[in-house]
Amino acid sequence: MTALFIVLIVTLAIGVPIGVCLGLGAIATFLSGATSVITPIYVYKGTVDGLVSYPLLAIPLFIFSGLIMARGGIARKLFEFFAYFMGKITAGLPITSVITCLFYGALSGSGPATTAAVGSMVVPYLDDLGYDRNFSAALVATAGGLGVIIPPSVPFIIYSLSANCSVSDMFAAGILPGLLIAACLSVACYIICKRRGEDKAKLMENYTAIRSRGFWSVFKDSFWALLTPVIILGGIYGGIVTPTEAATVSVFYSLFVSIFIYKTMSFKDIPSILEETAKNMAPMLIVIATAVVFGRVLTLLNLPNLVTSFMTTAISSKFVILLIINIILLVAGMLINTTSAILILTPVLLPIATAIGVNVIHFGIMMVVNLAIGFVTPPVGTNLYVACGMFKIPITTMTKHTMPFIFAFAVALILVAAFPQISLLLV
Repeated sequence: MTALFIVLIVTLAIGVPIGVCLGLGAIATFLSGATSVITPIYVYKGTVDGLVSYPLLAIPLFIFSGLIMARGGIARKLFEFFAYFMGKITAGLPITSVITCLFYGALSGSGPATTAAVGSMVVPYLDDLGYDRNFSAALVATAGGLGVIIPPSVPFIIYSLSANCSVSDMFAAGILPGLLIAACLSVACYIICKRRGEDKAKLMENYTAIRSRGFWSVFKDSFWALLTPVIILGGIYGGIVTPTEAATVSVFYSLFVSIFIYKTMSFKDIPSILEETAKNMAPMLIVIATAVVFGRVLTLLNLPNLVTSFMTTAISSKFVILLIINIILLVAGMLINTTSAILILTPVLLPIATAIGVNVIHFGIMMVVNLAIGFVTPPVGTNLYVACGMFKIPITTMTKHTMPFIFAFAVALILVAAFPQISLLLV
């Protein structure tokens, strides 16, 4: 077991890709002779078997449909609809940005995709209305984390595979926590805008222009974008389609809307979107495959049981154990990507959580919310780097401006961890 963690830590420290690190760790266990079961054939077979999963098919499909929606400008349609109602109140348009991320998350299932699609439209829009660009970019980067909490969510699918629980239950459990996080981020927007002030003249001029179009005009223009989450989630919860089938539906629906209704893309754009999907998916598949065999190796070495026994024996307080688990997840989110963190930590931490009475679905929500905070915290912070690259903002400046929103996210995390009913009410 020692050899496994030495190899893992050393390879991570020198910058070896996480998928390769996990595979080398498994092989190191064989070379150390820790158990006769773990052989090169076992590692190879486990790696291949890790990709033989029907629910796993949903991930590339949701990534593909999310990229189509980004190219098709669906985020803009959503923003304009919500701005019709929110454009006049204090912090109305920043809050509209959060709501747009919330809805777009229900389309893409990805944090970076939500940040890129919504941010590319929202930040210049808010610039023109007098908002500080650092504030706008930090808000969208943080709210982009809603993309992995509001269903459909790629991390929820990965957790379901790792924890052997229902994808549909995870999707249902993510709705209320997602709404809670959006509410906390909206409160943070209101407080910041109230303290700093807004250019009311520009805001009123913009609000008047939007309202002059009339509700039915705005609604008709946004209708097909608003209908997308209804079709995807309604199909799943109505028992019409499985999550994987819903991912297929989302691809065809997003193509139909973008090409034939909004006419914001054409068939010739599809090959480049497929290429981008493959580039996003290939590294993830390598991580998933090697992480599956890595988890099996940990189980064979009896590590989950040893850690569970130690934690529950040494610490009698359920609160302290939950606090330690959340700290581990927060730190993991800062250091490694979400997919890797879920696949590595679920076999180790889930037995501890269930031993103290935490529901499997609730633990999954708690894990993903923790890791979503890692999207905007260095050194990994994917959303942070997406926003910094798009808007040419130094990482230190962006990090400073995300702090109020990270605090709001953390408040929501505490509530989700303390009150399981938030996650389990709709399951």
